[in-house]
Amino acid sequence: MTRPYLLSSLLAGIAAFALDRGQKFLQIESFGWKGGEFVQVTDFFNYVLVWNPGISYGLFGELPVWALGLVAAIAIVGLGIWWWRTPDLLVRYGLMLAIGGALSNALDRLLYGAVADFFHFHWQDYSFYIFNIADMAITFGVVLLILDFLGIGRQKAPPKPV
Repeated sequence: MTRPYLLSSLLAGIAAFALDRGQKFLQIESFGWKGGEFVQVTDFFNYVLVWNPGISYGLFGELPVWALGLVAAIAIVGLGIWWWRTPDLLVRYGLMLAIGGALSNALDRLLYGAVADFFHFHWQDYSFYIFNIADMAITFGVVLLILDFLGIGRQKAPPKPV
């Protein structure tokens, strides 16, 4: 059985992981950001450092780091098995982007005890949640999975003769 898009999708996941790690290394290790730093870029976008102890929106932040790590490990293994088995282009790329982002956020929990988030969009009194490059990779990966579910990007089966 051939594994189409195996290497190229793997590279996409590695790129998502590397971009997120590079940005976090730059801000935390090189520039020494600790949390609470704030740079107003525009009237609707700030570049900040916020530590997220949980998962999305701080959900389950009261759980110990090892428990969140275990959940992440189980999810990553499950997604990895799915990635290995699927021949579908969008599924394979979507899964690997999600895996790359999840691995980087999991590494944050291991290194720092929380996930480093930087990008904050807001408008007047509305504040969108603060996120990072790994979150963007995960979100884009899920979008690719949804597109595949909707049949976009799949080869159409030839019509059956009547």
